[in-house]
Amino acid sequence: MRAEPAVVDRFRDLGVRVGPDGGTLRVASATATSMELCLLSERDPSWVERTVHMRRGDDGVWAGRSALLVPGRRYAVKADGPDGPRDAFDRSRQLLDPYSRGIVRIDQDSWRSVVVDDRFDWGEVRKPNVPLAESVVYEAHAKGLTKQLRSVPRALRGSYAGVAHESTVRYLQDLGVTAVELLPVHQSASERRLMKQGLTNYWGYNTVGFFAPHQQYASLTAQSAGPQAVLDEFKGMVKHLHAAGIEVWLDVVYNHTAEEGPAGPVQSFRGLDNSTYYRQDDGRYIDTTGCGNSLDCSQEQVRRLVHDSVRYWAEEVQIDGFRFDLAVTLGRDEHITYTPDAPLIQDLLADPRLADVKLIAEPWDVGLGGWQTGGFPGGWSEWNDRYRDTVRDFWLTDTVVTRNGGLARTGIGALANTLAGSSWHFSAERGPLASVNFITAHDGFTLADLTSYNTKHNLGNGESNRDGTDNDRSFNFGIEGATRAERVLADRRRAMRNLLGTLLLSAGVPMLLAGDELGRTQRGNNNAYCQDAPVNWIGWNLADWQQELQDVARRLIRIRREHPALRPVSYPSDTGTTAMHWFTADGSVMDDAAWTTPENRTLQYLAHATDDATLLVVHGDETTMRAALPEHPGVEDYELLWTSADDGAFGLHSAPGEHIQIDGPTLLLYAAR
Repeated sequence: MRAEPAVVDRFRDLGVRVGPDGGTLRVASATATSMELCLLSERDPSWVERTVHMRRGDDGVWAGRSALLVPGRRYAVKADGPDGPRDAFDRSRQLLDPYSRGIVRIDQDSWRSVVVDDRFDWGEVRKPNVPLAESVVYEAHAKGLTKQLRSVPRALRGSYAGVAHESTVRYLQDLGVTAVELLPVHQSASERRLMKQGLTNYWGYNTVGFFAPHQQYASLTAQSAGPQAVLDEFKGMVKHLHAAGIEVWLDVVYNHTAEEGPAGPVQSFRGLDNSTYYRQDDGRYIDTTGCGNSLDCSQEQVRRLVHDSVRYWAEEVQIDGFRFDLAVTLGRDEHITYTPDAPLIQDLLADPRLADVKLIAEPWDVGLGGWQTGGFPGGWSEWNDRYRDTVRDFWLTDTVVTRNGGLARTGIGALANTLAGSSWHFSAERGPLASVNFITAHDGFTLADLTSYNTKHNLGNGESNRDGTDNDRSFNFGIEGATRAERVLADRRRAMRNLLGTLLLSAGVPMLLAGDELGRTQRGNNNAYCQDAPVNWIGWNLADWQQELQDVARRLIRIRREHPALRPVSYPSDTGTTAMHWFTADGSVMDDAAWTTPENRTLQYLAHATDDATLLVVHGDETTMRAALPEHPGVEDYELLWTSADDGAFGLHSAPGEHIQIDGPTLLLYAAR
């Protein structure tokens, strides 16, 4: 049972709290020497109509009150303080309240806070509370998901309302996913470098404020009406998805802000308390994110900001889960060393108000000791990059090697471990659900591009193709990019089915990149973060092969839902209900030689759960071979549920010991009875 976290009460009620006689603003700053609340004109957002002197309490929190501080009111904060190397005060600058729940942009680097009313009619709709073991996650962009979806009214395409539209919700329900994980939706800004190039930070990993939804993803009607309408549209999206039984998870960026490096824009945090918010050494920023700055979560004030933001979105906006970008930065102590016992990591886990919220870490950053896959505490799940790499190697780069006469480098044992929940990386206490399995995500190739390009094609990003990884573990099957060669296309589509099948039939929590089920391409761009264009938007005019791939994904998700043996909550043990048995191609039990021999590219995996059993046959070689289905106590019949060789082939029955022919790289899934 989760216990109450050690959240210090002196940081209570930060931001604006509205009462019957106006509102009170509370802002934390350990180093400021004076602070003012500026009430702004509705006609000219830079014009100060009234100034309120804020008083500093013994707790380092500044407070000011006004009868004019009510919903709809624009406001800003001015702060003054020391002029040391760690400080960045300018008493003339209007700054954002770090807890702003409504934000408007004035010019390139200037933003203003807006008071909003948090009241919203949720009706009888409640959070779906889908068990993690039953979750299938769909990573999507709030704009890109519906920007080209013609069944959504034009005025709503590419907006929160577009995601909430009945045709979008119906598609997600039909596909079978249980959660939509949205790329960052906190108010964000593009870096100055991108704006000079005429580009934008489309992904949104550059946060301006941690409590306000990104205004530009709302419909134009809501944008014109202001922050209140934007917030209400966002909540309406969550409500509609919840009513359909679909959870909403957010990708959140608490590791850095849009203020960039020391010479970057001063919007809020830097001007209020640079010394506390940002990790630094006498004015020199210590950057573990690669984004110019790092929030210093060893500071109590910063931890409270993050914790309050998570609570706000979980409670007031009814968000079901959070994926923490570069989460290792959040767990670094005062010595810049990551520890799973870091206060923020533990406090989020222990908070009873977040007891039903999914916590997912991106378990790395770019600092020293930054790779921490498997290093988060129980109760957290993690994006599993080792799963991604192993699966790509087995189905793609090993094919390159064997076609060139070499021996495959990824042994069958490594693939088996990923199929069974990645126990090499996660402790027995945490089990398979600690692993969020993915083969593709927003950064990197799409599924179709993974099988179509050997190298990245990122010239459109304006960095001379230097950006993006050079280690995609991809294979174009003989021709780079688009082709009409039937043999190449057949190999690519078989590979996509094998990759999708591996993802959706593995133990753990599967995450599908939106559009992968449709064969979406980014034309070889593996870092399309700055492309707010059709290359990044899902296209819905589908060729026959794309519709067939969509059917594959839908069928695999349904099979996963119907068979508990495919989604164990623990690793096998003498006392558990989960059992896994491994067999060679001839049906005999795997021995050490079979596990370690590079030539062995075939295994059979029999998984048992209470009242359910499945057999997964894996053949990872471009050869034809015969396999004997294993004989095992209690199994009398194998019914074919799906094969990557022919999605229409199912329902065939085979007896234990019976031989089957496998032509080329193939997955076959049977129900074992």
